[in-house]
Amino acid sequence: MAVTGVEEWVADLEAAGELTPDAVSAIVDVHGDRGHQAIEAVGESRVKQYRDFTVVVGHDDEYIVEDGGCTCADSEYNLDAEDPDQLCWHAIAVRVAEAIDAVDDHDMWYSEVREFL
Repeated sequence: MAVTGVEEWVADLEAAGELTPDAVSAIVDVHGDRGHQAIEAVGESRVKQYRDFTVVVGHDDEYIVEDGGCTCADSEYNLDAEDPDQLCWHAIAVRVAEAIDAVDDHDMWYSEVREFL
């Protein structure tokens, strides 16, 4: 079974424990602008882990990423669900943040947070 581009860069990130120039290049090679947006979100601590969901804070809204899928329109309309390398930038950001332990943990339920937004 062939290794996907995503599996490759995730393994490299996990081994390095940080975003290296080679890892950034690999992410951008596989994902283009979506990769750039994801790396920016991780650098700005916009990947949040709550008790119930992982959420990525976008510029206009917050998106729930669960089991590799995302609630954004890009995931729903533009990506081929059969291609494991096609991910929205929110899903890429979650994978990057998890691989380098850069997820911003919140010991609360996301539904409690949404009430204030």
